[in-house]
Amino acid sequence: MRMGPAFVVISFLLFAFAAKPLPRVSAASAPETVLDVAGKILRTGTDYNILPAMRGGGGGITFACTGHKSCPVDVLQDDYEQSDGLPLKFIPANSKKGVVRLSTDLNIKFSGPASCSPSAVWKVENYDDLTGQMFISTSGVEGNPGPETLDNWFKIERDIGIYVDSEGFRRLALSDVPFKVMFKKF
Repeated sequence: MRMGPAFVVISFLLFAFAAKPLPRVSAASAPETVLDVAGKILRTGTDYNILPAMRGGGGGITFACTGHKSCPVDVLQDDYEQSDGLPLKFIPANSKKGVVRLSTDLNIKFSGPASCSPSAVWKVENYDDLTGQMFISTSGVEGNPGPETLDNWFKIERDIGIYVDSEGFRRLALSDVPFKVMFKKF
């Protein structure tokens, strides 16, 4: 069953890539494709904005330096509701078909450079003892699936949330409370 445009309001569940070969599946059992707000299939290598599905809680996904660090930059939701955020690309581990599918391993990266960070690829950071969170930042490695790049692989699923830190930054973090999003072609 394909998701209709009204239900492209999926959220992210950032699960690290399991360091096992991906099972081969037939086209009939392939995971469902992810659709954008126009009902079109998300394509690999194409720029998209990630926007909140519900209005009233901020804008699109962007990055910034938070806290007392300057690099890598953190992935966060723009405070300004009218902002579409920055364009991103989705790079699946298996990009032969050129489409983005639900529950498949992929890199997510900002289309432009991520400020001071050598990479614009998303990465799950180590557990933060102060906040009790695992935040998403840039500085990941594109491609190269395996144990050494475990923190750079994500799946479009259902459980990533927003953590508002002490400075008011709306940072993406692993969460049990999903942040429902939709994808808009840039």
